[in-house]
Amino acid sequence: MPLAVAATPNGIPSPPQAEWFLGPVPVRAYAICILAGIVVALWILERRYTAKGGPRETSLDVAFWMVPVGIVGARIYHVISSPDAYFGPDGELVRALYIWQGGLGIWGAVPAGALAAWLVLRRKGLRLAPFADALAPGLLVAQAIGRLGNWFNQELYGAPTTLPWGLQIDPAHLVDGHPPGTLFHPTFLYELIWNLAAAAVLVLLARRFDLRHGRVFWLYVMLYTAGRVWIEMVRIDEAEMVLGLRLNVWTSIAIFLLALVAFVVIGRRTRGQEESVWLPGREPAAEDDEELPDGDESTDEEPSVEETDRPGATTA
Repeated sequence: MPLAVAATPNGIPSPPQAEWFLGPVPVRAYAICILAGIVVALWILERRYTAKGGPRETSLDVAFWMVPVGIVGARIYHVISSPDAYFGPDGELVRALYIWQGGLGIWGAVPAGALAAWLVLRRKGLRLAPFADALAPGLLVAQAIGRLGNWFNQELYGAPTTLPWGLQIDPAHLVDGHPPGTLFHPTFLYELIWNLAAAAVLVLLARRFDLRHGRVFWLYVMLYTAGRVWIEMVRIDEAEMVLGLRLNVWTSIAIFLLALVAFVVIGRRTRGQEESVWLPGREPAAEDDEELPDGDESTDEEPSVEETDRPGATTA
């Protein structure tokens, strides 16, 4: 049954339910948001990758492995970074399989998905860097859409607020003993807006400075982690703490610095170099049946019998 939303005079209401049924089959809003984000990201990827000279439909071939491996990696990171619900005194290990209840860590999704993409692309003779550059804006859009799943699940919201865009949360989903009617920072909305804005900035900067060789991807990492730091510090859900800060804050800072170094180093090493989507020696062969210019004839044909029978005719 739909959950009743606490009555408040203002604020953003949370959806009354996050699950529907088609007969006995449950349809969960969280899954719909994740799948919608994946579809949009693949559409953006295909357009950008083919514009770079990548073979058509390569994106779908890679996504067949990249997406499920990325989801597994995302879930593993979430379980490791929030272990109490699974390994704590009151934890249930089987809940690690309940992916529909939320809990996907982007820090596990990206490296796992990148590994799968690298393996598939390598078999096809293609480089990972141009593919990653083409994917980067779509990743931000997918993450923005995916955050709507947190809204439906009424989870991962921020601290209490009196701002007019505070988020209403049903009593069943309140944490830390906050009374019904309290409004909270809608961190799902903050990250959604940040990601969409970052995607636009990424495309503009990539065009303005002709970023290639994987630099668009590393710029994506910097933009995303910069936003994730302050958004994480607003959230109040349970998380592992390290030196007074949430683990994801430290992770964001470390990955931002790594991305900054990679962005600078790649820029220096590839300055003035052309980019190819193909690995060396794996470029597709030129067409052998190209038409010769008018008036030219192939000289590889054997001489005719009449020509060899003429006096003085020779053969090599």
